[in-house]
Amino acid sequence: MSQAALPTTTATAATADTSRTAAAPGHKARIALRTLQVVLALFFIVASGLPKLFAVSAAAESFDKIGFGDWYMYFVGSLEVAGGIALLIPVLSGVAATAFIGLMIGAFITNVTALDGSYAATPLILIIPFALIAWARRHHNAELVQLVRHRA
Repeated sequence: MSQAALPTTTATAATADTSRTAAAPGHKARIALRTLQVVLALFFIVASGLPKLFAVSAAAESFDKIGFGDWYMYFVGSLEVAGGIALLIPVLSGVAATAFIGLMIGAFITNVTALDGSYAATPLILIIPFALIAWARRHHNAELVQLVRHRA
């Protein structure tokens, strides 16, 4: 009887190892996605948005070439900082990523039409991780709608 119990115990242990292995890729994917969100948020807050809000000379020169004036630089900087913060808030992350896709489309069009187009590929490349975040966090959109409806 003890020999019969041994294979059962081994099979149970093997099943437990398989379930841990199967769960690990999902856990790793969630960590990778969250890391991507944090990196993009930090980039858009620190490296992109704040220089526009503080009117750093390089940002001001670029927006002078566009021709919309300083208000547009402050507006885009505000959107980038707000979007970066929203990427860090779980219930807002899907909406923020979707909004960033729109912002990147606008950045691409502006870069091609008003600037020399040398950095036009950058916003197109950034659409890919934002689309991934938006898709992966789409379930948060329903939560956000419920929160808004509940408050209204």
